[in-house]
Amino acid sequence: MSYDTLKVCIIIPAYNEEKSIAQVISRIFRLHPEFTVVVIDDGSSDGTAAAAKAAGADVITLPQNLGIGGAVQTGYLYCARKGFDVAVQVDADGQHKPEELDKIINPIREGQADMVLGSRWVENTGYRSSRSRRAGMLILASLVSFFTRRHVTDPTSGFRAVGRKGIQLFAEDYSTDYPEVDSLVSLNSHGLRIIEVAVEMDQRQAGSSSISSVKSIYYMIKVTLSIMIRSVR
Repeated sequence: MSYDTLKVCIIIPAYNEEKSIAQVISRIFRLHPEFTVVVIDDGSSDGTAAAAKAAGADVITLPQNLGIGGAVQTGYLYCARKGFDVAVQVDADGQHKPEELDKIINPIREGQADMVLGSRWVENTGYRSSRSRRAGMLILASLVSFFTRRHVTDPTSGFRAVGRKGIQLFAEDYSTDYPEVDSLVSLNSHGLRIIEVAVEMDQRQAGSSSISSVKSIYYMIKVTLSIMIRSVR
């Protein structure tokens, strides 16, 4: 599908993802050479930045680790200043398939949504996760659905696309602690349209999740409070 009239930027936040980043970028360019890929090197101590540059991406290197929220907002600032029509978040670990990009971009391109969330659970895509992690996702999905009055199945998915309104909003205000979940509540409170589409995802190729089992209960308590606070602003 041609995107000649649509400026699309792929935002990839990356922290010590030297082993997977080049392959992620190469797969995107293989399917969509017309896209811009910007990697936000979040203070990595390995060769993430060099590997991303060698693969053809624009690279913004942060002087220290800001965390996923600060890194992603840097990407949105880049997109806002460069005048992109669509910004797509893609993880650096290889979970998000470039073959699925059209599914989350097309509804924005066709004027059907301001954000499209790639969901592992809206349909049976074959994705597997641990029982405890799946339970946590269900709790968060219920909370987000309740406070936004929208049915959301996968609020922690980092595979998502936004149009110009979302780019501008996130360039100005983006959560540093729980960005995936908080951003949905923020978009909803500003009256932007959110839809979910079913996508297939792979297991991560390298690295490890930033949320360990030890931190999961603490995370759930804090993110619940964050959702409540944002929903009443």
